[in-house]
Amino acid sequence: MVSIKQRTLVTGIGIGFLMLMVLPFALYAARSGVAGLFTSGIEDSRFFVAGRGVGNHAIFGHMLLGGVLTLLIPLQLWGALRHRFPALHRWSGRLLVSFAVITGSGGLLYIALRGTIGGFWMDAGFTLYGVLLVLSAAQAIRFARAGRYGAHRRWALRLFVLAMGSWLYRVHYGIWYALTGGVASTPTFEGTFDLVQNVAFYLPYLLLLEVWLRKSAPR
Repeated sequence: MVSIKQRTLVTGIGIGFLMLMVLPFALYAARSGVAGLFTSGIEDSRFFVAGRGVGNHAIFGHMLLGGVLTLLIPLQLWGALRHRFPALHRWSGRLLVSFAVITGSGGLLYIALRGTIGGFWMDAGFTLYGVLLVLSAAQAIRFARAGRYGAHRRWALRLFVLAMGSWLYRVHYGIWYALTGGVASTPTFEGTFDLVQNVAFYLPYLLLLEVWLRKSAPR
């Protein structure tokens, strides 16, 4: 039988490993965001449009805070850290929820102002993603403040899945290109694989989470 200490150790190792895998993406996103917000010389970025400050700030803020969110949110799942340092869990949770709301809102604003490179279907898929991210963040903090910790946990898990979505999107592409060389994918993200990817980086994972939540719920 696995002891609580062993389970805690395994969970901590798993979370650490996940953070290590996410780290390169998080650093790249954060650096791109910092470069876009605080430095010059980014005119070669396809996300930068001269004289369009609102859209520029929306997307680069989205990158910066999204990178930080993706890297740090796994720590919120570690029960040992949560129980030993509850105040840290609460304050870091508030901070990450704020990051999620700003990240999602920035992405939605960018889509509204400029649209995505992939056109209508990418706009639709990424808009739904942004709405769900903001909704999950708002619900997680709302139920925590109300003391409804069961509902808080469910929405926090949904937020975790969605926060990992940007990284998973790139993982999907990396695996697909390694296996197929990029079949059904185009530079304008209008191939069959690209169209599937517009929702495949978050909806299947949310559905799997919902199945698990229902099966693990007390009867």
